[in-house]
Amino acid sequence: MWKQLTTAISDLNIPADWVGIRAVKTTSTHHAVRDGLPQNNGKSLNMGAMIEVIVDGCLGYAATNSLHISSLQNAAEIAYKQALVASKWWIYPVSENTRPQVVGEYKSAFLEPFNAISPGEINDLLIQICEKLKINDKIIQTTAAVNTDQKETWFVSSNGSEIYQHILSLSHHFGAIAQDGTIVQQRTNNGAYANSYQGGWELFKQDNLWHQVQQVGEQVLELLTAAECPNTRTNLVLAPDQMMLQIHESIGHPLEIDRILGDERNYAGGSFVTKDDFGKLEYGSPLMNITFDPTVPGEFASYSFDDNGAVATKEFIIKKGILQRGLGSLESQTRANLPGVACARASSWNRPPIDRMANLNLEPGTATFEEIISGIDHGIYMESNRSWSIDDQRYKFQFGCEYARLIENGKLTKTLRNPNYRATTPEFWHSLIQVGDNSNWQIYGAPNCGKGEPNQMIFVGHGSPVCAFANIEVFGGG
Repeated sequence: MWKQLTTAISDLNIPADWVGIRAVKTTSTHHAVRDGLPQNNGKSLNMGAMIEVIVDGCLGYAATNSLHISSLQNAAEIAYKQALVASKWWIYPVSENTRPQVVGEYKSAFLEPFNAISPGEINDLLIQICEKLKINDKIIQTTAAVNTDQKETWFVSSNGSEIYQHILSLSHHFGAIAQDGTIVQQRTNNGAYANSYQGGWELFKQDNLWHQVQQVGEQVLELLTAAECPNTRTNLVLAPDQMMLQIHESIGHPLEIDRILGDERNYAGGSFVTKDDFGKLEYGSPLMNITFDPTVPGEFASYSFDDNGAVATKEFIIKKGILQRGLGSLESQTRANLPGVACARASSWNRPPIDRMANLNLEPGTATFEEIISGIDHGIYMESNRSWSIDDQRYKFQFGCEYARLIENGKLTKTLRNPNYRATTPEFWHSLIQVGDNSNWQIYGAPNCGKGEPNQMIFVGHGSPVCAFANIEVFGGG
């Protein structure tokens, strides 16, 4: 592949100021079982290349599913003509400075390759999970699924960039639905496909797998007889698997610089954050420290270079509650004159990179889980996202969880069903009063973050400890 691409980049015959080729090969598998019956067994291979050019300060793109030199030449000519015509009306100029020369590689660490287990063995394991979830006749549906992705990316450019990245990712999910009369409840392992990481089959075949399966089955039955979550204002404690969604929706999306500049308003919405807020806005309490960190081993969106070749480094997005920098690629940083990160990411070879969150984490504090709970006279502890709703400015939101426990006099007491909470983003993060330590910091992922036109679904990761918030509106209801 390297010889083919380096030969092509030198042989392309177009008078562009800069040319880049990003070739991507992705092999994916999908396995799903419902009530012990296989529903999906598939494998796909997707391969092609994106040609990017700079002409008179303007970018042009064209993609091809063939890596033959004639196909690459044809795509390059299309990209060149596109950029040349558009260069009369560019909003901001780009140059080689937004595509610096970079050489390097990144490979996901793994213990057990994906070809180590046959499709039949995978199905047998998923069927066994469904069988063990059904511990009572009141459980009316069980599901189990696992998806894998093996993605190779080669990036070469006319100014000497040569980058290779090989990423192995796995997402798994299982859950149960129980019914007693008109009461219907669900419980999953940390929310839909939250267990998404980089690595091999060792991520699924963990030592505590069967304990988790048993716990999901027991808790979904427990919810059938649980009290309804009360409607009140109280202290709210969120588990890391719900903090994942909270970080994603109320920090990640509103801090994408292209969104702040208005690029997403007709599709995914804008942001309550403005360009003038960076370096000044008190986003939350002084306990709030958010980092963009694609360097975390095993986290779902780790990499060494973004899809424009920028070197990925850990950066504070919010430090001690103060907004520091946005989620903006080299292009957006140039356009907005704001500090950003290496976050130009594309979902496939036939999509141009745009500003995307990657690993966005809440750094750990100093409190153990026991210390957080024992310090609360009255509150509610919630786990695992069930539903979410947030306005197009990422300002007002309400989220629902699968499972909750009442906190009374510093102890977890009775189980609550249908727990929900609502707030505005600034109100919520300013109410942060406790941040858990490394002992309860956990990472999760989301394989279905959507953005852009045409749409791009991309992998993101979020790490967080348990967190406590004061005076939050909570409410029940199915």
